[in-house]
Amino acid sequence: MTVTEKAAYLRGLAEGLKLDPEKPETKIINSMMDLLDDLALTVSDLEDGLGIVSEQLDEVDEDLDAVERFIYEGIVGDDEDLEDEYYDVECPKCGEVICVDARIIEDGEIDCPNCGEALEFDIVCECEDCCDDDDDDDDEDDD
Repeated sequence: MTVTEKAAYLRGLAEGLKLDPEKPETKIINSMMDLLDDLALTVSDLEDGLGIVSEQLDEVDEDLDAVERFIYEGIVGDDEDLEDEYYDVECPKCGEVICVDARIIEDGEIDCPNCGEALEFDIVCECEDCCDDDDDDDDEDDD
């Protein structure tokens, strides 16, 4: 039962008492019933407004999710393995410490933003798979 239905039910009970409209008690009860009706209508309006705001908030949340996916996919791309990998590199010429991400390291070089010196990166893999491949290549060269 909604709040407006409950208020209407109470009004019906009060009217069923057949109270004398001239008595002060009846005037108070009628005034309280009017107040309950007003409050019930206000609550009903607030619930309707809340429903609308909730729907709009859901739409905004969906739009924000789409924007976040667009932005983060644009930055990270398909290469999720490189996500959140940052390295501090010191420029040998000026001593400036530069924070670079894995993509820059993978590209192999960057210019120092402080002095313009070209910084080159050699990727040295220490995993067993790469070392095995290098050893196999060396074995083939020996033949």
